Order: sequence, then C-alpha cells, then structure tokens
Amino acid sequence: MGLETLDLAVVAAYAVALIAIATIVSREKAGHQKDTEDYFLAGRALPWWAIGASLIAANISAEQIIGMSGSGFAVGLAIASYEWMAAITLIIVGKFLLPIFLKRGIYTMPQFLEKRFGVTVKYVMSLFWLVLYTVVNLTTIMWLGATAISTLTGLDMVPAMMALGAFAAAYSLYGGLKAVALTDIIQVVLLVFGGILITWIALGQVSDTGSAVDGFGVLLTELPGKFDMILSRDNPEYINLPGIGVLLGGMWIMNLSYWGFNQYIIQRALGAKDIREAQKGIMFAAFLKMVMPFIIVIPGIAAVILAPDIAKPDQAYPEMMKLAPVGIRGLIFAALVAAIVSSLGSMMNSISTIFTLDLMKPLVMQNANEKTLVNIGRAASLTAMVIALIIAKPMLGSSGQVFQNIQNWTGFFTPGIVAIFALGMFWRRTTELGGLVAVVSSIALSAVWPQIFPNMPFMDRVGVVFLLCVGLGVLVSLVTPKPSPEKPVDLNDIEFGTSSGYNIGAVIVSAMLIALYAIWW
Repeated sequence: MGLETLDLAVVAAYAVALIAIATIVSREKAGHQKDTEDYFLAGRALPWWAIGASLIAANISAEQIIGMSGSGFAVGLAIASYEWMAAITLIIVGKFLLPIFLKRGIYTMPQFLEKRFGVTVKYVMSLFWLVLYTVVNLTTIMWLGATAISTLTGLDMVPAMMALGAFAAAYSLYGGLKAVALTDIIQVVLLVFGGILITWIALGQVSDTGSAVDGFGVLLTELPGKFDMILSRDNPEYINLPGIGVLLGGMWIMNLSYWGFNQYIIQRALGAKDIREAQKGIMFAAFLKMVMPFIIVIPGIAAVILAPDIAKPDQAYPEMMKLAPVGIRGLIFAALVAAIVSSLGSMMNSISTIFTLDLMKPLVMQNANEKTLVNIGRAASLTAMVIALIIAKPMLGSSGQVFQNIQNWTGFFTPGIVAIFALGMFWRRTTELGGLVAVVSSIALSAVWPQIFPNMPFMDRVGVVFLLCVGLGVLVSLVTPKPSPEKPVDLNDIEFGTSSGYNIGAVIVSAMLIALYAIWW
C-alpha cells in the first residue's frame, strides 16, 4: 500500500509552504543587493537554533534515514555508533576548531588551507571536495531519496530523482544558505515528529498488545543480537563495525573530517553571528544526535520481524512507512522529503560556495561583481545536480547497504583531510609540501592497504592510514624549508574557553553516551 490522495495532498501542501517560506525569509531589504556573504554565509547572522537545526537537517538525509535504517535491519543498533559518537565530535569541534575558523573570518575550508599553506593546496582540495560532494554525497542523497519515493509511489527511480532535484533547486537556489538554514528548523521538527510516529507505529505492530513499549520489549527479547553495540569478531558485520575499534579507532577520524572540516556541514557554523551563538548551535545539534538512532535505526530493526523478505536492507524504512494510516503516511513521507531536500539544498550551496569563491573568483573572475558571482554559484549548483542525476544509477543501482558503502568510499580521503588540518592548525612547522603529501598519501595508502591486509576492517584502516599520513606529513615538513612566518596559525589570540552552559551540556551528552554503551555493550 503506497500513498493515497490525502497523503499526496499533505506532501503537496508541505512543498508549496516550504518554497514560499524560503523565498520570504531570504528576501533582501529594499535597495540591498544580495552579495556573496548573504548568499553563501547568510550574512553571518544565523542564530543558534537555526545553526543546530540546520546541522542536523543537512546531516540527516536519505543517506541516514534510508541507509542507516537499512543497516539497522542488517546489523542492528551498532550502526548508531555513527550518530552517538558524532555528538561527542560536535562538542570537540565547537570547543577547539570553531574558535579558530570564526576568529580568522573563514568562508570556506579551502580558504583556510590557502591562508595556512598556499594556493596550490587550496586548489587541489577545492577540486577534491567538488568531486567528492558531487560524485559521492549528492548522488547518494538523490538515489536513496528516490528509493523511498519509488517504493511508496511506484514512480521510477530517474523521475523520482528529477523531482527531488527540482524541489531542492526551487527552494534553495534563490536564497542560498539563508533560505536553507532558516527553513531547516521546520524540516527538523517535521523530521523528528515523523520519525517518532513511524517508530511508534512499527513498534506497536511488533507487539500483540499494540503498545510501542511492549513492542520494544519484543525486539529486545526476540532479536537480542541486534542490540549489541560492540560486535564480536564472529559477527558477519564485524568488517564494517570492528568491535571496540569503533570507539578507539577510525570512527574518530571519520567524524572529525565530516563535522569539523566538511564545508557542507561546517558552513552553518561559519554563518553564526559570533562564537557563543555557534557553540550553542553545536550543542543543540549534539543533543539531537543522541535522539536520532531511536527514530531511524529502531524501525529498521522492527522490519526484521515485520518485513523479513525485503529484497534489500535499504527498503526497510519505506516498508515501515507503509504501516502508517492514510494522511499520517503523507505526513511521514513529507518528513522524509524534508530531510532529503534539505540535504540536497545544503550540498548544492556548499558546492556553489567552493566553486565560486575558491576557484572561479581567484582564477578567472577577479573583478566580477557580487551579482555575477552569486549567479555563477547558482549555475554551479544546478550543474552538479545534473551530473549526480546522470551517474547515480550506474554507481548505486546494484549496491546493498549504501550507507556502509559510502563510509568505505569516504574512508579513502578522510585520513588525509584530518591530517592536513590537524598539522596545519596545531603544528607550526608543517610546510605546504608536508600538507600535500599527507592528503595524497591518504588516497594512495587507502587504495593499497586492502591488497596487503585484505581482512582489516575499513574503519581500522582509516585509523592506521591517518597515523601514517601524519607521520609522512611531519617527515616531509622536517626536511623542507620552514614556512614563512605569516603562514602558521597564531593561536595566541584564540579564546578556547567555553561557557558554563556549554560545559554542562558536554558532561550530560558524555554521560548519556556512557550509559547507552553500558546498557547495550
């Protein structure tokens, strides 16, 4: 049973309302022309609630909802480690990284690398991020989003992807980051509410009494292995989530790269009006991350009982959505679409920011006016969307757990990204060549490593390759001339202190994390 007329009416009303609100909130005052700071960083005036909501809305997309729920079906609650450890990572980013970026007035991550190392590193990393965001992230979001639409409506995958892309373009191309961030609070409310509904309904179906609480008890009793947070070596999914290595190894590198040095994510915090507002937004996002597995992974586990014969794990969440009554199903579907288009809009804005400010402006259009640069950014977003649409099916059409595959692909690059930023920010002796070697060696080592150690889990590989990248970066830096005095990051004027509220929040999130792992060790 798919969507009916009332469901489609709910989705249509949501779409019209979102586009209208995005247009209204991103309009400029009379006489003010939208410039690059307005379009790419929302005029550096985002409040904490918009930052936190936008961080989650950008992150929780089809990749998480469909992909992570599918991994919940295949693996169990252990996949929630990505979410719960991300909460701790956010706290680290808010305390140690954001103060540096905001104090230096950074627009983009490549811009920071240019200031620290030079233009060569900036251009190399700009091209790298554009390819990664377009070929991996944008493509995955569109494919998994279309999977849900196809399952519920019967629409073919390509038209479904086209519809998602058109919707995302309609609400984000005009207003830029401001349109995306200020509507994300709506998206997150709808996402959380819809996620709670589908979890409640699925758990109710699992139990004989119709009680969601009883249903959760049934899952714990009948599927105890699905609640193992630390997988043993004999578990077939150990290769993806290698036991205690999840807590001690490569996942830290994966999360730091994603939450700390990823333009797609960090751009929200860079748009804050000050560091305290950014840190409050970060903490808000950290608390939301602690909730997300219960409304994303649990429905996937429930599908083991309710829909055991699905063709692919990634069909678990769409199948659970079918359990909802008419009207409510439309609301949940609107929540899913909200997450997808929010992430698409965020990704498009980040692609346009890097392409325009880090490549086109310095290389081709040094004297271009603000209006021209904004239009170039819009064209870049649209082009990336078309490329993703073309390559999605060939890349992902035969994939099983798409979420796990994405982590493996990005694990080729994340060790070098974290290495170059860590060395550049906290070791003054790092040279431009040392930074480049750290990045390039990440790809080379990650490609060769599985040939040498074919049975090593990719997450362990990420941790080992990171250490090797740092080592190579240090070695090359020591044998090359010292960087000029103005290149190293001056940390003397950076205030790393945080408010009492931030510190209390950090303690609460940490205690919650310890409790969850203690319960489901």
